[in-house]
Amino acid sequence: MKKINFMNPDEIIQEIEKKLWTINTKSKLTNFGIVESVTDEIVTVSGLSNVGYYEKVEFDNGSIGFVLDISEDRVLIILLNTIKNINCGTKVFSTGKVLDITISNEIIGRVVDALLQPIDGKPLVHEISSTKHYPIERYAPGITQRGTVNTPLKTGIKAIDILIPIGRGQRELLIGDRGTGKTSIAIDTIINQKKIDMGLKKVICIYCSIGQKKSNLASIVAQLKKFQAMEYTIVVAATASDPVAMQYISPLVACSIGEYFMDKGEDVLIIYDDLIKHAWSYRQISLLIKRPAGREAYPGDIFYLHSRLLERAAKMSDKNGGGSITALPIVETQENDLSAYIPTNIISITDGQIYLEYDLFNLGIRPAINVGLSVSRVGGKAQTKFMKELAGSIRLELSRFRELQSFIQFDNELEKISLQKIERGKRITEILKQSQYDTYSEALELLLVFSITNGLFDNVSIADVIIIEQKLVNFIKTKYPKNLNELLMSNKTNYNTLKSELEKELKDFKATLNTK
Repeated sequence: MKKINFMNPDEIIQEIEKKLWTINTKSKLTNFGIVESVTDEIVTVSGLSNVGYYEKVEFDNGSIGFVLDISEDRVLIILLNTIKNINCGTKVFSTGKVLDITISNEIIGRVVDALLQPIDGKPLVHEISSTKHYPIERYAPGITQRGTVNTPLKTGIKAIDILIPIGRGQRELLIGDRGTGKTSIAIDTIINQKKIDMGLKKVICIYCSIGQKKSNLASIVAQLKKFQAMEYTIVVAATASDPVAMQYISPLVACSIGEYFMDKGEDVLIIYDDLIKHAWSYRQISLLIKRPAGREAYPGDIFYLHSRLLERAAKMSDKNGGGSITALPIVETQENDLSAYIPTNIISITDGQIYLEYDLFNLGIRPAINVGLSVSRVGGKAQTKFMKELAGSIRLELSRFRELQSFIQFDNELEKISLQKIERGKRITEILKQSQYDTYSEALELLLVFSITNGLFDNVSIADVIIIEQKLVNFIKTKYPKNLNELLMSNKTNYNTLKSELEKELKDFKATLNTK
């Protein structure tokens, strides 16, 4: 029979003490609250202490939200996804982190929602080695961190590049009534970045769609794919069917994506389409959480919201990486009313505006830019030195034309010089017309400006101006496909050298007209 060894009480106590000392008794503090009510994507929570504005919170069922209002005995949380299975008594846990996004280079070429979840049917995989977290709300760069806005952002649109130049790091507003071509200009600008030459850095483009129909978004993405623009573009979409909170955070998320690339020294273009719908989403949220309503029922901090967003666009100094974010916010007006609350707010925040007029659109002037009400406060610093030399006379010609045109209805008997200015102004207006997706290079824009100022179109009937222009463009592309581009790329080229080449090419083109 096997002998059994019994442990004495002292040995048992020693063994128990040994086991107790090896147990990890480290405490973990969990901050959670209890849901009191759920209404229209707004969750009221009690007991959630030590949380801050925009802090990310998580629910028992996996839903996420963020804190937007804090009072003495409750917290109001905005839901970012489903409200299913969230009832009174559901636990809410704080994360201690401001709502942020996880970002890497792999997001380029993708269509994602405001939580960076793919909506283009393909999986979104981040490279772990390069993945970074960026908060959706971030302080704008200080003035000492910024550099000078002196590099052009080429849109490929003649009227803008010649008369209303946009610089990298600028905030330029696209404003006008519905259906006047604001989004068309933005999409053309994105498409034109594929053609950027003259030694300029490539631009990463972000198109932020706020509250649009899914069909409109699908059409825009299809055009970007058609012109191979999705290779350097990111689409952040919060459609009309998405929760209002997603529409609210989508431009903030788009800006954070831009900051990720700007911090790496890249140049970024962000289109916010449009900030009126963004303001509507914030107004809806604010009224639901019972914040006091002000003018047009908007909350009092709507100006601060948009200024925080647009101030994050910047041109960083070389010491701070040299990257930039150029913001092109879009604002829709009602019956050309620029004095409405949101338009006046954003006009005062931005560095200029491109105003598209419905009456000009109906007259067949595309893009329907009202040159008199459009302005770029960066001015000629955002143009190349050659464009600056040539474009100044065009602005002067157009301003004289507008001034004289207002007198025609009162007095038909104008002196010869004034009539010549009016006729040239009409032809400049014709030349500045442009079809969508038909963007121009810097070289062709310079050639057209030179042709105008040297009288090529003075004796051409207005009906034939566009025909002659197209013949000129085709002639240059066929006979001199690289000459101007090579001169623009060379650091040794001066204005006189370029002028000589322009004169030669224009003379050769005139010879072809005379032989026909």
